[in-house]
Amino acid sequence: MKKGSSLYVKLALILSLLVSLLAGCGSPNVKENYPLESVNRSGNSTSYVYRAAGEKVPQVAADLIAEHEPDQKSPDNDDHMFLVYDKEYYHLQKDPNKPEDTLIEVDSEEYVRSNYDSSFLQGYLAASLIGSLFDSFGGHGSYRGYSSKDTYKPKQDYHAPTKDDKKAAPPLTVEKKGSITRRGGSGSSSGSYSGDSSSSGSSKGSITRNKDGGSSDSGSYSSPKKSITKPKTRSGSGGITRRRR
Repeated sequence: MKKGSSLYVKLALILSLLVSLLAGCGSPNVKENYPLESVNRSGNSTSYVYRAAGEKVPQVAADLIAEHEPDQKSPDNDDHMFLVYDKEYYHLQKDPNKPEDTLIEVDSEEYVRSNYDSSFLQGYLAASLIGSLFDSFGGHGSYRGYSSKDTYKPKQDYHAPTKDDKKAAPPLTVEKKGSITRRGGSGSSSGSYSGDSSSSGSSKGSITRNKDGGSSDSGSYSSPKKSITKPKTRSGSGGITRRRR
């Protein structure tokens, strides 16, 4: 009994560890919760800026952390905060033009490496992370975030998001459910197909057989009826005779 109970305890611990690891995977759902304001991208070097209207930097950071725990988090600050999710860097910054708003800048690792000032990051990120970012790269910029882009300019210019930019924004997996309804019916039909993708409304149609053997199409399709003929039988008479020995 003791061996069995200890095995159950071990399995429970393993399952809880797996659940916690899976819960920590991914990154916050910024795209669905905040409007996209500006884009700067060139190949793998990407930067997307979202606006959290009427929210302070620590408040936005707390909301994002509640959704997904980051790999690294900078100390609480009213002006700048960094959250690191795998190879994405979330730079939260107070908008100097609208101090009541927070700008959420989602930068790729390549963008941080190519544009940011490493000395600026030292106040927010661990030294080991900064070293891994810049040691393998020949140079870097003087960039310090979107809120100061006019003073510390990045290597590429930001622009308002186009339709293509919005499609290329960090992808999200959204679970959606749907059903297929039968046209002209009284309700929905699970696992059925109406066969009419071009007509609208509740109109019905069918195939009718003409007298000359042809068919006419009035909108939709149904399988033709098979003609069934009865097998012919013959009637006759007979008898049984007994053989003589």
